[in-house]
Amino acid sequence: MGKMSRVIKSPKRIFVHESVWNSPVVENLRKNLPEASFHVLDFQNRENFTFFPYDLEVVDFKGRFIRSCPATKFYHCCGYVILHFGELCSIGCTYCILQAYWNQPCLRIFGNTDRMLRELQDFLDHHPDTLFRIGTGEFTDSLLLDPWTGFSEIIVPFFARQKNAILELKTKTSFVDRLLELPHDGHTIVAWSLNAPSISQKEEGKAAPLEVRLQMAKKCAERGYFLAFHFDPLFYFPGWEEEYSHTIDRLFSYVPSDQIVYISLGAFRFMPELKEIILIKRPQWKYASGEFVPCPDRKRRYFKGIRIKLYKHIASRIRRHAPDVCVYLCMENGTVWKQSLGFHPSEQGGLPSMLDLAVKKCMKVGLHCSRSAAPLLLQKPQPYSSDVFTLSKII
Repeated sequence: MGKMSRVIKSPKRIFVHESVWNSPVVENLRKNLPEASFHVLDFQNRENFTFFPYDLEVVDFKGRFIRSCPATKFYHCCGYVILHFGELCSIGCTYCILQAYWNQPCLRIFGNTDRMLRELQDFLDHHPDTLFRIGTGEFTDSLLLDPWTGFSEIIVPFFARQKNAILELKTKTSFVDRLLELPHDGHTIVAWSLNAPSISQKEEGKAAPLEVRLQMAKKCAERGYFLAFHFDPLFYFPGWEEEYSHTIDRLFSYVPSDQIVYISLGAFRFMPELKEIILIKRPQWKYASGEFVPCPDRKRRYFKGIRIKLYKHIASRIRRHAPDVCVYLCMENGTVWKQSLGFHPSEQGGLPSMLDLAVKKCMKVGLHCSRSAAPLLLQKPQPYSSDVFTLSKII
């Protein structure tokens, strides 16, 4: 394997549920981590162990592997489908929303990949006329453990065989070595979260440096992978215009625009409990103190005018380099869309349709599909409450 990131440590203790001891993921862990200690867990002995952040637990997952994006009914959602393959992240971004979601001591991945693939295949086969955009980066970083689990060697070839689905692997790491030799058949998007240089340096823990992420994106593009980039969360701070412009300019100095399927923009938002968790660890953390307003989904967002200023500037900078690339807003209302990007998603058939079209145009996948996954998986929006109308001018 190629050069590893110098900051992300491999697991030293691995706890494996008895029923998945012989799974491919565990076999790879035993092969790639010969110095790690392995412990078999069952229902009786789990309480005998104390878990630490750099431990890894491999479980026999009993829930649903396929989930819809946890959309907020008041904002436009992308219709993304989640392949739930693990939980938590050890990169340590200060702003990470997972801190407020998971109350567990260590990383957890699912060892029963055979059932995962059966469930996924049955799901896709039951909807042959629907294009699915499926990602693994919602509840953990898609490639964080890939040097040791080899999960990409299981999932990327699987998607290469599908006619109505693409896979998105979203990461902040440099761990792409396994991807470079895999038969992906143009069905996998490798995506990176990007930010302003000062945010990347000071707030993104053990993530690969910004320049390294872009170097890895170039490597993947050279191997025929399509790419995506996510500027989410965006922060509003003195000098943000210059810093985000620099990141965008560096991005397009590395990557050909015709291999970018889409780029998302999303301003920093947080639940009240996330702010409390962050300030316990970083009492002087400045990014939660700003012009925020409570919104209908309980999250705090920058005032609408600030968000529009962020989006307009960044979208304009992207358009200088790539006039035709699909740029979209993550979890925003139609007014912000119109004032930031110049159109409402409904004018292009809705956000899911926009992204489906971008996939079909760039990747040539799902050309025979006539439907979007969104109606199958997303809840119907509920009527807006009076509170929404009262706040509409500022949120």
